[in-house]
Amino acid sequence: MVHEGEHDHEGHDHAHTHDHGDPQIYKGYFEDSQIADRPLSDWEGDWQSVYPYLQDGTLDPVMAHKAETGSMTAAEYKAYYDTGYKTDVERITIEGDVVTFYRDGEAVEGRYESDGYEVLTYAKGNRGVRFIFEKTGGDAAAPRFIQFSDHRIAPADADHYHLYWGDDRAALLEELTNWPTYYPSSLDSDQIVDEMLAH
Repeated sequence: MVHEGEHDHEGHDHAHTHDHGDPQIYKGYFEDSQIADRPLSDWEGDWQSVYPYLQDGTLDPVMAHKAETGSMTAAEYKAYYDTGYKTDVERITIEGDVVTFYRDGEAVEGRYESDGYEVLTYAKGNRGVRFIFEKTGGDAAAPRFIQFSDHRIAPADADHYHLYWGDDRAALLEELTNWPTYYPSSLDSDQIVDEMLAH
């Protein structure tokens, strides 16, 4: 999850009131005492992957914006995010304790309960929190673990998130280069670009 701190949120104005609360927390600087368990309902809703928007050029203005203040060119950012956003799960719905994953329109669902959280420290010295849920039932094909990261460290409704999933809890915590990212399905491509430019 080096991406969380490094995924070039540095160099951007986080003082906007985009409901991220404390901008220092959003950047990954916080005390352990500020962390609190979060319910799955924080991520309830219908979510779409942003990966297709990166692929079709919709997010090119976002990459150009990052290049203006960042350390890479727009093309380099696009390649970086191509690795980061890459996924074949185009949609996720979360209702109650049921998480449904859609691949090519095919649905796989599992029931999940909280399995706590883990705090990760990045190379830059900032940190992030992954909120972890373990499968208690549902389809065999549904992942045993899902781990949310959304720059928040205490209960709050998510406006987007990065999701890691698989059957090995510890191995998922080591995943730092691929972080499928989801925004509400109600947003169109222009609205997603606007949201990203606001960060």
